Amino acid sequence: MAFADSDPAGRAYDGSAPAAVKILVAGGFGVGKTTLVGAVSEVAPLRTEEYLTVASVGVDDVEGVERKSTTTVAMDFGRIMVNPRLVVYLFGTPGQERFWFMWNDLVHGALGAVVIADTRRLESSFASIDFFESRGIPFVIGVNCFHGHQERSEREIREALDLDPEVPLVMGDMRQRAVGRDLLLALAEHLISANSVT
Repeated sequence: MAFADSDPAGRAYDGSAPAAVKILVAGGFGVGKTTLVGAVSEVAPLRTEEYLTVASVGVDDVEGVERKSTTTVAMDFGRIMVNPRLVVYLFGTPGQERFWFMWNDLVHGALGAVVIADTRRLESSFASIDFFESRGIPFVIGVNCFHGHQERSEREIREALDLDPEVPLVMGDMRQRAVGRDLLLALAEHLISANSVT
């Protein structure tokens, strides 16, 4: 394909290392972070999932996701090669509060973030939103609508999450690659818009 061998200005690819972009995928426990990384990654994603055991009873809040049997204990990692000059690395954060300390290391070098929300448990996204807002890291919201089922309107979700009007919000089933693509494109447009203002 022509776009894979040249940049938008038509210059031939010189074989140098591609520019790397780091994006975090965050959100509460069981909202679909691992699912999103797996849906959009071009390589088999690295997953650090472990089975939930009785040791997590009373520690991890599984309300609303009672059928969940595994959890991310370090991070998820995926890659998207946009073209020979640009590669996007996705880092999915662990959702449980006991692993939040790792977010401080994972955020270094991140250009932006995707926060996944579940309308059944919107409060599980508050910590992620606060984390990125307090660090001035641009983010978008991806509302996971399993099987296309949308329980809340965009306006209701924006009000519940107290989102600034310029924060993009994409609704869809995060298991679908096209939804993940749209979410990452919304983040790219948001980053371009934020940089053009500054």
